[in-house]
Amino acid sequence: MKVIIDAMGGDFAPSEIVKGALAGQKRWGVEIVLTGDTEAILRAVEACGEKTLPKGVEIAHTTELVEMCDDPATVFRRKKDTSMGVGLQMLHDGQGDAFISAGSTGALLTGATLLVKRVRGIRRAAMAPLIPTTTGQAVLIDCGANAECTPEYLVQFAYLGSFYAQRMLHLEKPRVALLNIGTEDSKGTDLRRETLQLLKQAGEDGHLNFIGNIEAKEAIKGGCDVIVTDGFAGNIMLKTIEGAGSLMGHKLKDMFKKNLRTKLAAALVMPEIRAFKEMLDPNKVGGTAFVGISKPVLKAHGASNAEAIENAIGQAKAVAESGIIRDIEENIELMKVSSK
Repeated sequence: MKVIIDAMGGDFAPSEIVKGALAGQKRWGVEIVLTGDTEAILRAVEACGEKTLPKGVEIAHTTELVEMCDDPATVFRRKKDTSMGVGLQMLHDGQGDAFISAGSTGALLTGATLLVKRVRGIRRAAMAPLIPTTTGQAVLIDCGANAECTPEYLVQFAYLGSFYAQRMLHLEKPRVALLNIGTEDSKGTDLRRETLQLLKQAGEDGHLNFIGNIEAKEAIKGGCDVIVTDGFAGNIMLKTIEGAGSLMGHKLKDMFKKNLRTKLAAALVMPEIRAFKEMLDPNKVGGTAFVGISKPVLKAHGASNAEAIENAIGQAKAVAESGIIRDIEENIELMKVSSK
């Protein structure tokens, strides 16, 4: 398997990206293609203690990069030789099995849509991170790619999320719920009320294991396996979870530092505290897949370090081998009918 990585995308590129790519290549046993400026990449390779490119790692030289200030809608027309654009085109052309970038989310989504293409019949690709819950994990779809949605988009997200949960969480019949401000059918905006009826029909027809509306607090408690929402609400939910986790971590740290007794208690529970912290650490997660694109494209967070890229490679490998894209392609007609 060959994973293409945008070596110039992210806050700490190319040093941390290259370091993570080299570690991931060894850990996951995949081939790596680094897109970007050859000299800069080779300097980063040398800084990792390698005099030459390791076997299984190659460079695709590019002369431009996508900057955060670039307009996602026009950047690939204005800049033909970016590390992101070239990598996405290589994926489309079959020169790799998955693509990872820590660069601009908007540009990556636009590039994936224009260059790699969506699965035919999918109206919008969605970002689907796995978020921690009381009972394990849940798929949150969408978490920021589509701020404005239609009922058709959300119905397709429900199917995409269900397929993703089946493959990545190994659940036979994932419980799908619609994020809302209450569980009653009358709750929420017109968008959610209309979507609810469509998803109810899909559930009654046996196409989805739809359990109805769900509030955010119940979703976090493990009340469902797939949380369906528009990207605006989903992003707020995701950032709130991250912020709440950070707040709790700081408060626990302050509490355990109070005196000798609490310091001794901290020593006893430290393994559990570290495990809890890792659940919310984006570097441990690695990246988020754009579900609905015809080939695996993963977004690593902008501040990704080497560990994040290493883990993102493992995630890209898992997505590429999962069969989720085939699931989507084989069920696209059903998704179209259910979204009417």
